[in-house]
Amino acid sequence: MKAIEVKNITKEFQDGEQKIEALKETNFSVDQGEFIAIIGPSGSGKSTLLTIIGGLQQPSTGQVLINGQAFSDLNSRERTKLRFNELGFILQASNLIPFLEVENQLRLVNKIKKQPFNKEWAEYLYQRLDIEKLRKKYPSDLSGGERQRVAIARALYHQPSVILADEPTASLDTERAFEVVNILSQMTREEKKATIMVTHDQRLIDQCDKVYYMEDGVLRLQTEHETMQADKSN
Repeated sequence: MKAIEVKNITKEFQDGEQKIEALKETNFSVDQGEFIAIIGPSGSGKSTLLTIIGGLQQPSTGQVLINGQAFSDLNSRERTKLRFNELGFILQASNLIPFLEVENQLRLVNKIKKQPFNKEWAEYLYQRLDIEKLRKKYPSDLSGGERQRVAIARALYHQPSVILADEPTASLDTERAFEVVNILSQMTREEKKATIMVTHDQRLIDQCDKVYYMEDGVLRLQTEHETMQADKSN
């Protein structure tokens, strides 16, 4: 089943009298249990595409469907509800709330949704992500890798169907970066999520089912040969 469908998406910005095509017509989809990467240089349109998929900005043309539901068919309140229920965001900076302990990072989701704490699911995430000993610690007490693992737990806690990760390993050393991507890959398949990871680091794409390359707003699927050649050059 297609969890994400991107249909004829474009994005244009006006800079004075000049029109900038940040994203040329783009089409692709991501199935449940599929982990894809989008790579390319800075300013190529990767993050613009990701924010459009996440419903954080509107495309100039086209539409995005999450589990068959188009953002363009929804009003502002409905879009917010869809984002909160179906999407999990993992960013370059973990964006943990500094004055909340790890456990309360997850409990905050329940307060917003006005639902009881899902202790069984939380315990599973603690163990699966090896953060059970961190639950009473604050973000300032954690290493970069630990903060990202907590961020993954928070993104997965409300059981979204889609995970959007924007440079989730940029601030980590190589060992921690591979660890985070391995966790994302395994959780995507085990929990049947659809995951899109934007990254500059081509060393991290071995775990991905598909790799897309973006440059100057144009997205194309990389062939297996191209991916192997890129690995050799690195």
